[in-house]
Amino acid sequence: MRTILTAAAFAAALVASPVGAADVHVGINVGVPAPPAIVVPAPPRLVVVPTTPTVQYAPDLSANFFFYGGSYYTFNDGSWFVASAYNGPWAYVEPVRVPRPILAVPSRYYHVPPGHVRHAYGYHGHHHRD
Repeated sequence: MRTILTAAAFAAALVASPVGAADVHVGINVGVPAPPAIVVPAPPRLVVVPTTPTVQYAPDLSANFFFYGGSYYTFNDGSWFVASAYNGPWAYVEPVRVPRPILAVPSRYYHVPPGHVRHAYGYHGHHHRD
């Protein structure tokens, strides 16, 4: 990965224009999952997760959709995304940066159960450090 970033930075240095800066941005984002195509035309009904009362979920949507600490989170195709508004735009968030209360939400509050993500990122229901 470091080689790719170095090559992108070198290529950008050769091109002294805003286009070159965009090339660096593209190089840095290599491997970052694409945002989900979630369409939420109106603010969804949010319900408190009983076991994690600081988190709310949207039972009427077909997506994994949560609200916590002023931000919206979705788990889509093995990756977490965050947005400041219910309708996006969604930005990839590294699993280690997903707030602990979101990770503590039981799978029954997901439309697509997250069981496979727990093993992929080493989360087995134990407490995480921030």
